[in-house]
Amino acid sequence: MSVLRWALTALALCAAALVLVRCASQRLMYPAPPRPSEDVPLGPRAERIWLDSEGARTEAFLLESTASSDRAAPLVLYAHGNGELIDYWALEVEALRSAGVSILLVEYPGYGRSSGTPSEASISRAMVAAYDWAAARPDVDRARILGWGRSLGGGAICALARERPLAALVLESTFTSMQAIAKELFGMPGFLVRDRYDNVEVVRAFPGPILLFHGEHDASIPVAHARALHAAAARAELYELPCGHNDCALPLDRVAKFILAQ
Repeated sequence: MSVLRWALTALALCAAALVLVRCASQRLMYPAPPRPSEDVPLGPRAERIWLDSEGARTEAFLLESTASSDRAAPLVLYAHGNGELIDYWALEVEALRSAGVSILLVEYPGYGRSSGTPSEASISRAMVAAYDWAAARPDVDRARILGWGRSLGGGAICALARERPLAALVLESTFTSMQAIAKELFGMPGFLVRDRYDNVEVVRAFPGPILLFHGEHDASIPVAHARALHAAAARAELYELPCGHNDCALPLDRVAKFILAQ
């Protein structure tokens, strides 16, 4: 009986340790988000919307194209990195808007002014809700809805691509899978990662064009991940930039050209 009791105690301790490790991995993936502004001035041709998805209420900014055109502008759903907010990007995409692109910045559950808790499932639901909201608008061409994700946002966009038809993908500083990142950077076995974000699987199956950007000196997500995604895709362009993870100045003219070609 004492041997059985010892074995049960050991199993309980192992189970508790696994739970702690998985919780720690979630905290690394979704650190405490920055404090949001009380209000973000969006300017003309922009609006704040709220999306409901299974109990979570997430915020999004619709920033319409400011270029004159007889054709509906392509719409890009943008997903940011895990230490950012949509607040940071409202002004950063002005060059795309003036080039003729509309952008929908989608917040994550539990980030900024949004309710809920971030996870692969909840973020995917928020992105799907954003897509469905946009696709239902009469002024949006459903055939020209694209996804753009940065870092963790690449996982959010790939998760959306599993659920909805996107015309093209822009993946910036994106990883192949969270299991691979956990193993490479922390020596963590893949089975301990709850939110796997298997982006390489999505990219391999994606029929449309993909534009990849990655910093050559990225220490957070090594550039080898971008090269693996590029190799897995049927139709992809990869541009390696002389920068790290958070200091890349994207060639927005190239991004705009790619988006407008869709």
